[in-house]
Amino acid sequence: MESLQSGDLVTAHYKTGKYIGEIVEDRGQAFLVKILAVAKHPQQGDLHNPGQTENVFFHQRKALSYNEKANVSKSAIKAFEGEVPSYNESLKQSVEKLKEKLKEDNTFNQQAKEQLEDLEKQYFQ
Repeated sequence: MESLQSGDLVTAHYKTGKYIGEIVEDRGQAFLVKILAVAKHPQQGDLHNPGQTENVFFHQRKALSYNEKANVSKSAIKAFEGEVPSYNESLKQSVEKLKEKLKEDNTFNQQAKEQLEDLEKQYFQ
C-alpha cells in the first residue's frame, strides 16, 4: 500500500461517490479527508436494491460539500496526481456525467433524474 500522510492529495471513494481531497488526519483504519472536488456524483436510489423503485425508499443522495470532512477507509483511497479542479466545476461535470448514464428511459432512471434535477436546484442557485 502507498504510504499516505496528512497533507497528501487523494481520490477517495465514499459511499457511491468519488472525491478529490486532502488527508487531514490518520485515524487508524481510515483517513479523515477534506473534500476539494467531486470526481463522481453519488448514485440516487436505494443502495441495497439498485435499480429498484417499488417497495423501496428512493434516496436522494447529495455530493459531499466543499471542505466537508469524511472518514474514508484507507482501502478506498489512492494518491491523486494532477491539478485539483474547482469544486463547483467538478460538481457540475459529475452531475452531467450521471445524467448521461440515466438516458435510458425506465422508471428507475426517471426517478433518479428527478432527484438529480432537484439537487441541481439546491446546488446551483
